[in-house]
Amino acid sequence: MSLTRISIALALALGSSVTLAADPDQVIRQTLKSLDGSLPIEAIAESPMPGVYQVQLEGGRQLYTSADGQFLIQGYLFQVKDGKAVNLTEIEESRAVAKQINAIPAKEMVVFAPKAPKTHITVFTDTDCGYCQKLHSEVPELNRLGVEVRYVAFPRQGLNSPAAKELVSVWCAKDQQGAMNRAKTRQSVADASCDNPVAKQYQLGQMIGVNGTPAIVLANGKMIPGYQPAPQLAKIALESND
Repeated sequence: MSLTRISIALALALGSSVTLAADPDQVIRQTLKSLDGSLPIEAIAESPMPGVYQVQLEGGRQLYTSADGQFLIQGYLFQVKDGKAVNLTEIEESRAVAKQINAIPAKEMVVFAPKAPKTHITVFTDTDCGYCQKLHSEVPELNRLGVEVRYVAFPRQGLNSPAAKELVSVWCAKDQQGAMNRAKTRQSVADASCDNPVAKQYQLGQMIGVNGTPAIVLANGKMIPGYQPAPQLAKIALESND
């Protein structure tokens, strides 16, 4: 190879390396995809920690990586502010979850709302879950305290379970609130079918990390796994507006 061709080859190689260095997004994507082609990468951006990039996955989960994708961290990133450790990962994950949850159309949820709601919670619910039934019995108190309760479906035994069928009947009922009240008090719900969001909501729950019911998502996207008494839950929900 002549000196001219070598020079051209070196120039192309240098240009390529500069391009890669200037575009860590593509480098990181390629590296992570080589590990797992199905990895659901939604966004890549510089993290608050110098030299570290944050990778947001579908559902809100966060990973951290070097600019070349050769070093990968799965865990929490904290920042020390005024003598306190702030969980930056939790903040980012909650923000991503809130964006997805708050984008669900009201017509696709079963909503119990006060006249003048101060905040809202979104509850992934099942009909044969004891603590879901206990929480539902306190919905009037939550409403009284200014909390709107938005139900989305999460049949924890899967989409072929009896509970999934009952959830479909609730969502397809002419009176959804009445059907939900019946289901949550162990009364029969008339079979009904329609174009419904039960499967879509179940998949969303799995994607954001719901693994049991009730799973309560606050307005700011923070998730509370399990039942909380109405006064305590209302306090947490109202504080999430701050």
